[in-house]
Amino acid sequence: MKRSAAYPYLAWLAVFTIIPLILVLYYAFTSVSDGAVKFSPDNFVRAFEPMYLIVMWRSFVLALAATAICFLIGYPAAYILARKVGEKKSTLLFLLLVPMWMNFLLRTYSWLTILERNGIINNALFALGLPKMDLLYTREAVVLGMVYNFLSFMILPIYTALSKIDASLIEAAQDLGAGKMNVFFRVIFPLSLPGVVSGVTMVFLPAITTFVIPNLLGGGKDALIGSLIEQQFLRVGDWRFGSAVSVVIMGLIVIAMSLFYAVDSDEGEGGLF
Repeated sequence: MKRSAAYPYLAWLAVFTIIPLILVLYYAFTSVSDGAVKFSPDNFVRAFEPMYLIVMWRSFVLALAATAICFLIGYPAAYILARKVGEKKSTLLFLLLVPMWMNFLLRTYSWLTILERNGIINNALFALGLPKMDLLYTREAVVLGMVYNFLSFMILPIYTALSKIDASLIEAAQDLGAGKMNVFFRVIFPLSLPGVVSGVTMVFLPAITTFVIPNLLGGGKDALIGSLIEQQFLRVGDWRFGSAVSVVIMGLIVIAMSLFYAVDSDEGEGGLF
């Protein structure tokens, strides 16, 4: 029974994950010469040209900035949420989840009316006698869009981890004379690290590969890795180079996440005290 129950999952995994991945690898490692398909590293050589390395670096920086801001906002929000009880917690959770029910594209489009030259913010500045600002089509607008769209993915895992912390551990630390700061940094925060790792992963991965946000809020001025891949597949029609860039970014993400998990594992082995 257990083996047969896994068959639907294995079929889903094969059709929607393994087969597409094999196709991406096939296109990435092949090129067409004189009408013949041959295995070649040419796509990867091109992917590491300076102009594309700049795009990758820019994508990492903006995604990292968005992830850091999400963490700085999300951890206190999750901490406050975890401490609430009863109806207040249910109401706050509902307010947190409501934006996620809206279409991703619609949520991003809404910021156009807020940030544009004649948008809500600039009209408010004008009414106060202040000069209007160019808020739209900037890197700051792209980071803002990432934070707005992915903040919930940071809050929920951290909230879950904080909610599972045994209150007796906090009481024991307080009985041993630990102050509020020591309790937080030596008990609460280490125990919430699994949630932090999950939150960072769930924010960083979509942030570095998104193409809707930089295209709409950035105006396509600064190409990011997601925009580059989307362009190669849908506009240029160079699937082989687009696949090579996808493989490179997947490899870099795996390396970055492995290092992050390794650091988290080392800290976990150090114990609470």
